[in-house]
Amino acid sequence: MDTADQLASVGTFQVLKLPLGFIRVLEWLFAIFAFATCGGYSGQLRVSVDCMEKASSNLSIAIDFAYPFRLYQVSFEAPACEAMRRERVFLIGDYSSSAEFFVTIAVFAFLYSLMATVVYVFFQNKYRENNRGPLIDFVVTVVFSFMWLVSSSAWAKALSEVKFATEPDEVQLLISACKLQTNKCGSIHGARWSGLNTSVAFGFLNFVLWAGNIWFVFKETVWHKGGSKFAGGASEKQSGTFNQQPYNQGSFDQSGSYSSQGTLGQVSEYSQVGGPTSYSNQM
Repeated sequence: MDTADQLASVGTFQVLKLPLGFIRVLEWLFAIFAFATCGGYSGQLRVSVDCMEKASSNLSIAIDFAYPFRLYQVSFEAPACEAMRRERVFLIGDYSSSAEFFVTIAVFAFLYSLMATVVYVFFQNKYRENNRGPLIDFVVTVVFSFMWLVSSSAWAKALSEVKFATEPDEVQLLISACKLQTNKCGSIHGARWSGLNTSVAFGFLNFVLWAGNIWFVFKETVWHKGGSKFAGGASEKQSGTFNQQPYNQGSFDQSGSYSSQGTLGQVSEYSQVGGPTSYSNQM
């Protein structure tokens, strides 16, 4: 408990109330939801094969598949409707690349968001030292925004193909006994896709969070601060130019070449002093 109190006293948890820190926490949480809903998925569908010879029928064939969706490795046994012979049937398709790419981006985004949050709280001085921290943070945020968009789009497309490949009607076409009109094949239930649909939604939501956080990270960089200083200096210089006096009144008054008051003062002195002196001399 003492260690927790010391960390709380050292850390600046106020940064979590700002958009930069608050969005980082949301990115951390939504990254967990993204890779958990995709990487932890397992589904099952069931089909039935009713042979003309009832003894060979199997009215409940379970087909299980899971992440990373290498469907060509998923197999099940189905009756061949020839005596008691059975055949092993494999599904078609490999969608592991898109699924693993999506989960990998989610895991790395989770780790970076956690690390960035710790740096914001406990190493704020190191983060702002030499402006390297904000610049690195900005570049990484832009990269993750792009990668979230790419991985979510790729996974959304792969998910639609997984749904089609595991559709019970499509699976029945792989069973040789279902190709004979004397046998009846049907679907009992398909797989549930709510978890994987949620993973796609979390993927695009993560893209929105990371893309929106670009602006708040950019405000911490020297690029934004330098632009603000330049704009402020230009406005101050412009206002100083307009507020500058067009002439120096004191210098003109001293020379008497422009000030009307100084000129009148010289004329008055001449008329009061020079005039009577010249008149006394005449007398």
